[in-house]
Amino acid sequence: MSKQKIAVTGLGMVTCVGLEREDAWKNLLAGRSGVSRIEGIDLTDFKVVIAGQVKDFDPTAFMDPKDVRKADRYSQFALAATTQAMAQSGIHEAADPLRCGVIIGSGMGGMNTFQDQVLRMAKRGPRMVSPLFIPMTIADMASGLVSIKYGFRGPNFCTVSACASGGHAIAVAADQIRNGHADVMISGGAEAGICAVGLAGFANMKALSTRNDDPEAASRPFDAERDGFVMGEGAGILVLESEEHARQRGAEILAFLEGYGATGDAFHMTQPDNEGRGAIGSMTTALKDAGLAPEDVGYINAHGTSTYFNDKIETFAIKQALGEHARRVKISSTKSMMGHLLGAAGGVEAVVTCLALRDGVLPPTINLENPDPECDLDYCKDGPVEMKVQHAISNSFGFGGHNITLCFGAAR
Repeated sequence: MSKQKIAVTGLGMVTCVGLEREDAWKNLLAGRSGVSRIEGIDLTDFKVVIAGQVKDFDPTAFMDPKDVRKADRYSQFALAATTQAMAQSGIHEAADPLRCGVIIGSGMGGMNTFQDQVLRMAKRGPRMVSPLFIPMTIADMASGLVSIKYGFRGPNFCTVSACASGGHAIAVAADQIRNGHADVMISGGAEAGICAVGLAGFANMKALSTRNDDPEAASRPFDAERDGFVMGEGAGILVLESEEHARQRGAEILAFLEGYGATGDAFHMTQPDNEGRGAIGSMTTALKDAGLAPEDVGYINAHGTSTYFNDKIETFAIKQALGEHARRVKISSTKSMMGHLLGAAGGVEAVVTCLALRDGVLPPTINLENPDPECDLDYCKDGPVEMKVQHAISNSFGFGGHNITLCFGAAR
């Protein structure tokens, strides 16, 4: 595999803490939670009524109204985040469309459309199911719609690996550039799973926090009183380019994607390997791919879901992967403020990691008031940390035992 450097030249995100990259970043650094009571769903009889729901989102700001009706909410998020990233990259007229591609991951695809059409069929019969049901629901349509908008005709598909989907998309997109199949890739993750059936499914498997009376304090990674994750939604998108392509067109390089590691637990459908072997392997492989030693890592954006098993096992895995340096590295879980964006988490958290490298400031982990004795590393619990970091990693782990670690480096 060619080891040409992969430049990050555009970033975009849509989350419950901000509809635009810089607003969201400012709120994350301020430790503001976007978790609140869910709107727009009849919550009667629901065990969980809170989420990191994106509110006041207007897709007509970047889509024709007739096209909005043809795109599920997760695709709309992907288009919104891509619009931000592409505007920052300035790449619109400086690329060969055959050398530009799109890979956007999603764990569940068009869940809102799926739910609505099943209910419609149950009530009105099969002939009333929308002819757009399938194209709006399938998980690859975000990639398809983005490629249509920008005319990118290079590699184009979707990664689906539950909560690792966005991270896997970025890794595979980087490989397209490394292997010479593309010069530019739009990549990341998008998810919109906050609908009645999605909420009920996660709640009934006892994965979600039931701290309904205090939404902003519900997501509490690494805290002894954590009781489950909080659902989130949105999208995080990166524009990736070969360094040569970016420099030839005079682009501002925001960060570098230096390497990645991908592993499988081969253990359980939903619970992480209790010896952390998959997570350890993804981190050590990422460092090897990037040509880095554990001591080179200054920051980890943790998967940090606020679930009992994930947080203690990820902590253990970091210790095993980094050795003594684990005690010195700064770690945070931005899920404490945004909730868990599922298939979009890896995309959004990659954006956050790049912003941390860009600005020399590390976001906090909020709600960490009573640390779990088994979670005994430095999680930036007292607020943002001003610190110039040269190398950082971002972890994403998904149901099915899917693990991905992305390694980013500061622009220089």
